[in-house]
Amino acid sequence: MKICYILSVIQIIRLILFNSIYCGAERTVRSACLQGSCNMAHALEEEIPYPTFIQRPTEIKCSRTLTTGQHNEQYCIDIVRKRDYEGFLCSLLFPEAVRRSALALRAFNVELAQIKDTVSQKTIGLMRLQFWKSAVEDIYRDDPPAQPVSAELWRALRKHTLTRRWMLRIISEREKDMEDKAYRNLQELEAYGENTQSSLLFLLLETLGVKNVHSDHAASHIGKAQGILTCLRATPYNSSRRKVYLPMDICMLHGASQEDFIRGSRDQNIRDVVYDIASQAHVHLQHARSFSENVPHAALPAFLQTVVLEDYLQRVRKVDFDVFHPSLQKRNPMLPLQLYLRSWKKIY
Repeated sequence: MKICYILSVIQIIRLILFNSIYCGAERTVRSACLQGSCNMAHALEEEIPYPTFIQRPTEIKCSRTLTTGQHNEQYCIDIVRKRDYEGFLCSLLFPEAVRRSALALRAFNVELAQIKDTVSQKTIGLMRLQFWKSAVEDIYRDDPPAQPVSAELWRALRKHTLTRRWMLRIISEREKDMEDKAYRNLQELEAYGENTQSSLLFLLLETLGVKNVHSDHAASHIGKAQGILTCLRATPYNSSRRKVYLPMDICMLHGASQEDFIRGSRDQNIRDVVYDIASQAHVHLQHARSFSENVPHAALPAFLQTVVLEDYLQRVRKVDFDVFHPSLQKRNPMLPLQLYLRSWKKIY
């Protein structure tokens, strides 16, 4: 028993350290290999006549293809780690055979999610979303555009059976979200989570080869909970840009104005708004877990996001639903350990 315990601790430590050393080590090795290859090539050129080293066109083409593939994969890893750190940690616990595809799907989601915050005009954002809509159609025609995420999606599509409708539904919902208005009610926010986060979960389940109605129901509720909490967690950032997207009906119920959020108010009525929204996310999380007995173990990696959602709910509860509390803006250093333990126990 002691030996098993020690081995488990070692695996956990490796998981925590993996994120910090993985990419740095990979770049170092590649750089060293590249430098060593160049030095060897110069030495050989002096000793052996040049014609001996002429590459065939097919060899050159294969070499370039391999380099491009590695670049595309690294691009997806970097963008997910930077923009969706928690999703990146969850992806590390996917089976190795599907991890690259999972990262490609998360990178696709990140590319769409960041459009709204990176464009100055709605028209420009809609044009970029139209590019992705066309890119998805081209991917399914085996003619992906020369873009890293598109290339990785095409690779994932060749390896797994991915439903085009889920990708297009994410894009369509992002187009609606370009209106830049607060949600009229909680149902609109839930629909946003369903069409974006749940659609991503359906795609992740397909990479895992899971086709199960209970898994689909769980994914639907998890997506709604994630959409609600993403909006809630982004409140301090959005308020700093003088934007508030929280459901208007709940704000009106507690007499909270948009100006209160923009000022970063910590009054009781603001906390009541946060409590009501967080409670609805908690309800969806509980509904998702009610299907756990009928969800196959193969689907569990896709549902590890529940650990992230539960962690935020616990932290916001500890600060009495003060959404502007500084502790909520910091990463939980124990999250990798929590994710590993849930994965090891095969529960979500």
